[in-house]
Amino acid sequence: MRAAVELVSERDSTAVTVSEIAEAADVSRQVLYQQFGDRDALLLEAALDLVRRELLGEQGGLAAASDEHGSVLALGRHFARYRRFYRALLTGASAYALNKALTGLFLPFNRENLSRALGGRPDADAVADLATFLTGGAGAVVNAWVVDGPDPLDPEEFAGRLLRMHSVVTAMIMKEDVR
Repeated sequence: MRAAVELVSERDSTAVTVSEIAEAADVSRQVLYQQFGDRDALLLEAALDLVRRELLGEQGGLAAASDEHGSVLALGRHFARYRRFYRALLTGASAYALNKALTGLFLPFNRENLSRALGGRPDADAVADLATFLTGGAGAVVNAWVVDGPDPLDPEEFAGRLLRMHSVVTAMIMKEDVR
């Protein structure tokens, strides 16, 4: 998976072959096909592995951050660090699958945080819908930043943007009794 990340990042493109990835990883093509099925599945797993290991893992950015700013900054730093890789995936055939998979990874965190912040209001189904809505919206903002943002990306500025949006949404939710 690391070989795939490196090759895609070097080329700014997902146009790498299984043979090239296998050679860079010093394994056979057969091993890659047996493990992942095809190149797109390998690239998707490489992206998810990066997020799990470096962002969501016990020592990762989100887990290590003790405050909201630190968590959002860790997110920005991660996507900025691997921008070339993620940009290639987000502009290629794997974009939908990657967005869907990342939503699946981040949704439980957002659902838990919303549930805690809203203190039992509204009901669990409404919290789940709101978490899905907000996770998708935040994903779209991250995608736009990674794909079309300025070079180089500024994680601190991006964290500020996300926190401002969070403040507005929180104020709107708390303004009225949410049903």
